[in-house]
Amino acid sequence: MNEIIARLERIESLLFDLSSERVRKEYYTISEVAQIVGRSEYTVREWARHHRILAEKSRVGCGNSTEWRVSHEELTRIQNEGPLPIQKQIG
Repeated sequence: MNEIIARLERIESLLFDLSSERVRKEYYTISEVAQIVGRSEYTVREWARHHRILAEKSRVGCGNSTEWRVSHEELTRIQNEGPLPIQKQIG
């Protein structure tokens, strides 16, 4: 009986460790990035639009709709360094 309890506790511990690990994704949505960096979706979308973060538009669904995607590497850069400085427009 003690062996079963010890085994169940070990399984429970492993499941807890597994569930607490953050899944590393290749690309994140604006919503996910906003939640991770603690900013609003609007702010992160504006960073992408003004090239303050390196993001790309990708198609979603069957139609012509697109949404911004941010790579894991860029998310790590944003977390460590913040958004890029605002680019001055010439002309």
